[in-house]
Amino acid sequence: MAVRTTLARSIVIALAACSGRVYAEQFTYSLYLTGEHSDNAALTTSNPISTNVIAPGATFAYTEQGSAVQANVDGNLEYRDYTNSAFASQTLGQLNGVVNWAAIPHRLDFTMQDFAGVAPVNSLAANAPGNQQQTNVLALGPTLHFRLGEGMTGDAELHYINSYASRVDQFNSSRGQAALRLYRDLSATDQLSGNVEYEHVNFNSSTAGSNYDDYAAYLRYTSRLTKLSIDADVGWSNIDFTDGGSHDSPLVRLILGWSLTPRSTITVNGAYQYADAAQDMLGPTNVNVGGELVPLEPLSQTIDQTRGGTIGVGNVVINSDVYKESSIAGTYSYRDERTNFSVVPSYSKLNYINTTTLDQVGKGLGFTLDYKITQHVSLTGFAAGERVTYDNIDRHDKNYRFGLGFNHEFTTHWNWGASYVRQIQHSDAVGQSYHENAYFLTLVYKR
Repeated sequence: MAVRTTLARSIVIALAACSGRVYAEQFTYSLYLTGEHSDNAALTTSNPISTNVIAPGATFAYTEQGSAVQANVDGNLEYRDYTNSAFASQTLGQLNGVVNWAAIPHRLDFTMQDFAGVAPVNSLAANAPGNQQQTNVLALGPTLHFRLGEGMTGDAELHYINSYASRVDQFNSSRGQAALRLYRDLSATDQLSGNVEYEHVNFNSSTAGSNYDDYAAYLRYTSRLTKLSIDADVGWSNIDFTDGGSHDSPLVRLILGWSLTPRSTITVNGAYQYADAAQDMLGPTNVNVGGELVPLEPLSQTIDQTRGGTIGVGNVVINSDVYKESSIAGTYSYRDERTNFSVVPSYSKLNYINTTTLDQVGKGLGFTLDYKITQHVSLTGFAAGERVTYDNIDRHDKNYRFGLGFNHEFTTHWNWGASYVRQIQHSDAVGQSYHENAYFLTLVYKR
């Protein structure tokens, strides 16, 4: 059901955004077939299960920046057939899309955003095939734009948000969200805004816990210089549960981008805020006052040869609980004609309000390297490590993942690749330590 819903929404979004000649110019897709062998597909400590997987799939991307419609839609679908009868075949879908319709130009917009993905059912267990589920978060509603004199504008927003998980009912919810925003242009590159937001969260399941209201008020400063980009929020937020209990905290968010040289950049993302799984997955609608749609962070539209396809399992804990997030992550990237290299350190701390079992601190470091041997032949490598500590259950996990891939583009539309991936987890929880070797062979047709 979740996959069919995801496909239907992706088709509706794509068709709503398409018109005539623009469709052919801005719609791209790829078809792929992956063969995979794993020596421990269930990710178990002992008695590993070896299996082969045949995985056909398709990806697509659509963008439009028209005067009436702006769209950025990115998605893929994959069918996984396991030769070992221990695992049932799976159909997995992923979508990240936002469409904005200027119903009355510069006055009234209607925005729809959808994020679908795959997440673990039990975040304390390994991401084996039996521990995966489809998730979807949909947000839609109008935005009214108005002016308050020279250099000042405003937005009034009203959104309906729906969250759904195929196996964890506690995640399913219906939400109403309202916001008022006032913008002041400080210069041609700098803007200051005042934001007041209210959200009511109503869970569909009686076992999900208390419904709640989320209030937030904050100032936002944005600056877009040639080599420096700043997006900073500072304010206050409050969570008020229907059955009693109120929690408030400062709210701080930061996105910083700095071009050190024409080839190297540094980005920093940080947050100190209340959030839950649905808010984490959906993110902002990324539509500004002028109607220009800011590109979303894309899904992988080139088949990642070191990961055997494009659909991965996320790390968001799928439940209904609100948590306080303290996180910071940085990325250093270098790119030239042959080399693309990045380093990503990260730190996060999650403190859940109601269920403290999953309180955790995570520290991670990752490296990726793409090297183009010739114009059509490339090598890709990555290595990542993470340490996660669950203080309230006295559990410590150390995760390592590394891989190497080869890709050959032998025509404009066809390429193939081969890769090897090894992942290891050391855990002091019984039955949660494992290691896996996986091998992939992929053929891709792209347009």
